[in-house]
Amino acid sequence: EVQLQASGGGLVQAGGSLRLSCAASGFTFDDYSIGWFRQAPGKEREGVSCISGIGDTYYADSVGGRFTIARDNAKSTVYLQMNSLKTEDTAVYYCAAPPPPGDYDGVSPGRYRYWGQGTLVTVSS
Repeated sequence: EVQLQASGGGLVQAGGSLRLSCAASGFTFDDYSIGWFRQAPGKEREGVSCISGIGDTYYADSVGGRFTIARDNAKSTVYLQMNSLKTEDTAVYYCAAPPPPGDYDGVSPGRYRYWGQGTLVTVSS
């Protein structure tokens, strides 16, 4: 069974940092791209970043160079390091994987099949 568990969210002050984790199981992790998405109150879900099975990365323009995605295949875990956080980063953050063979490279939510439960990030001013 494919499972994705997002964690690491919480309350942080503007300008601060937070690292999210996505622990995966139930599939050949190394073969799959993993994406991060977020959904703020009253907004549609949007793509944030993705990383391919071999480590190629993509970032949405809205991130503005503040976020870094990485993966540790030995731990079947993907991380999202978020720096210089702004109040507009407040959202529920989700990690997701595409369907087999797992090689989709992008952040279109509709192209992903497997989703974690999400973790809430709140940035205060």
